Amino acid sequence: MPINFKARRALLLGAGCAAAWPLAGLAQGEGAGYPSRPVTLVVPYAAGGSSDTRARQLAEKLSLFLGKPVLVDNKPGDNGNLGTEFVARAAPDGYTLGIGNFAPLAINKTLFPKLAYDPQKDLVPVVLIEKGPLVLVVSADKSPYKSLQDLLADAKARPGKLRYASGGSGGTFHLAGEMFGFSTGTSSLHVPYRGGEPATQDLLAGAVDYMFAMVPAATEHVRAQPPKMRPLAVAHHKRLPSLPEVPTFAELGIKDMVVSNWFGIVAPKGTSAAIVVKLNQAVNRALKEPDLAKRITEPGNVIAGGGPELFSAFVAAESHRWGRLIKERGIRPD
Repeated sequence: MPINFKARRALLLGAGCAAAWPLAGLAQGEGAGYPSRPVTLVVPYAAGGSSDTRARQLAEKLSLFLGKPVLVDNKPGDNGNLGTEFVARAAPDGYTLGIGNFAPLAINKTLFPKLAYDPQKDLVPVVLIEKGPLVLVVSADKSPYKSLQDLLADAKARPGKLRYASGGSGGTFHLAGEMFGFSTGTSSLHVPYRGGEPATQDLLAGAVDYMFAMVPAATEHVRAQPPKMRPLAVAHHKRLPSLPEVPTFAELGIKDMVVSNWFGIVAPKGTSAAIVVKLNQAVNRALKEPDLAKRITEPGNVIAGGGPELFSAFVAAESHRWGRLIKERGIRPD
């Protein structure tokens, strides 16, 4: 779908001017005695994934800080929508919380016109936990591209000929590829796979030209001996300690390529402000624990934290930014 380049600046700066996520659902209350029984933390994905792993690590800390067990309940399906809808429909008493991330909170409302919940009306933010920056990678031994400049030069010389892989249409890695094309004025052919592993294997084999990947997953291949992947640029505000030799897109002249797969905690609309504040404080305390902080940052992710208002504004900005891109590029889910 052709891009209206006159709209480019408005799209790329939209994240900075989006209105904050309404906090009207935060009623006043003392929150005394909360919690008095176990709290359930719903993960809208299958067990074993990154969101599930972090939720279980966080639940262990929160159980100590809140004085009651925090139990993880996996409710996967429909790109995170099923579990997130379950949280949105739960009683707003602080005993059912959800892990909310990039897909169900920011992009699914645009991708799925008949979404059964509204992330900005049916949920309230508690805290942003972490961001997982993406990195653009190529095959270390099959790709001719030694730098991002090499890849861009070829993409501009041969419009539509380069191929980039993703784990499925409408996901983070697909959207990152579309934002990359939008930001650079290039076009490449998107090749969706049924998951990240087959996409990675085809990249390593040279069947596709490049892909976006999470830093922890990419680093394993980058640090292999001999290296299997070559990282060309990280989609973050600054260089990452886990890949200090890899420049940011901004350093290479592409200032708007900041993309991460992030997640935080949300609660049903109507949850009292006092409970939200208590949960927020407990999570921020947990994120300062050295062992949990190391588990987040050592692989290449970034600790977030902060107040509910910060998470609210962040989700609103991400929703605006990616919603515009999805509409401009005519992106549809698998």
